[in-house]
Amino acid sequence: MNVKLNKKSNYYYQLPDELIAQYPVENRSGSRLMHLDKKNGKISHHIFTDILQFLRPGDVLVLNKTRVIPARLFGKKTSGTEVEILLLDQKDENSWQCLVKPGRKLKPGAEIIFSSQLSARINDYGPAGSRLIEFQTKGNFWNILEEIGKMPLPPYIRRDSQDMDKQNYQTVYAVERGSVAAPTAGLHFTEELLNKIKNMKVEILEVVLHVGLGTFRPVRTEKITDHKMHHEHCRISQETAAKINLAKQQGRRIIAVGTTTTRTLESFADQGNLTFGSHWTEIFLYPGKKFQIIDGLLTNFHMPESTLLMLVAAFAGYDNIMKAYKTAVAERYRFFSYGDAMLIL
Repeated sequence: MNVKLNKKSNYYYQLPDELIAQYPVENRSGSRLMHLDKKNGKISHHIFTDILQFLRPGDVLVLNKTRVIPARLFGKKTSGTEVEILLLDQKDENSWQCLVKPGRKLKPGAEIIFSSQLSARINDYGPAGSRLIEFQTKGNFWNILEEIGKMPLPPYIRRDSQDMDKQNYQTVYAVERGSVAAPTAGLHFTEELLNKIKNMKVEILEVVLHVGLGTFRPVRTEKITDHKMHHEHCRISQETAAKINLAKQQGRRIIAVGTTTTRTLESFADQGNLTFGSHWTEIFLYPGKKFQIIDGLLTNFHMPESTLLMLVAAFAGYDNIMKAYKTAVAERYRFFSYGDAMLIL
């Protein structure tokens, strides 16, 4: 691998705080869209609905249909101490691996009351400072969670979660519960825009990757190849794999909506063919890695020195991406989860 491209510091760019979007635009599809031609590096500026100009009949648009759960719960110990729980991974019908605050006050045996319908008991310590927690409910757990849980907004959104985030921080096609962070490239689509895309004879397919907190984990090694990637669970159906393989055989373009969709597709790639099933993936795509499935990528703007920035640099070319990000800052695009989008084709 190129020595320059293996250095984390070469993926740094200067980003003014005011360009980090704290709220979404009023209309999902009213965000801005940068188009980057990956062949020649040419950049053009649009609004998101202009994506229709870049799609053509026969294209395959692949979405991640995961659903973000309102995973932050606030409650009190029986002693009255206020606590916060973040649901991470469901272990069985009633038990979850969770992060907890304050950690030193929440030891095995502690009991927590969240509401008249929901309480919990800490059963054991889990990996990386987490806890294994068993919940007791009076009613349906998911209905209670939707009522009292808060959306787990990313750390760079410096405000408390609000009720509107339960709608805004969710794609319109979100179905399968399991994520604690949104597949944010998909936030720009409305039902109306998706229908227009379908009417263009673009094939829309879906995969699942449940986004974990690891998506925000920083790269701490200077050599990016020394970084240990987080793992996430993903799934592709046999029918979807067959349709994508047929499209590739016919020379049609596969366009991934988001880095989570990209990681799912490429993790199931086998010598240019897409397999199917479900597995945990730790795939790390950085410059020098080859993409076997996707021909295009719709994505938001990512954090400096992040694995997601490295992924888009691998796909579009390092120089193209760093130039595009410099341009985005100069043109005052909005960055990260509630920010604007980039289409790489």
